[in-house]
Amino acid sequence: MIGKAILKINPNAIFYCADDNDLDSIKWLEGTTPIPKADIEAKMAELPTAEEEATARENLKASAKAKLIAGEPLTEEEANTIVL
Repeated sequence: MIGKAILKINPNAIFYCADDNDLDSIKWLEGTTPIPKADIEAKMAELPTAEEEATARENLKASAKAKLIAGEPLTEEEANTIVL
């Protein structure tokens, strides 16, 4: 979760995080400007949980299936859920 939050704040950040539950385990690499812990915590609170992500993906798949059955066009995101 820490890693996802950091990359949402700075997609170019280079870092190592030994424990994804411990902000003190972050090591900033290759000159990456450290992100304040409070900013990382705030971003973590905004991110969906694994359960919420799974529910959203299942809902997207269901929407894609319903549109396929009805002969309606899919969004790119819906199409991506069914491409193997």
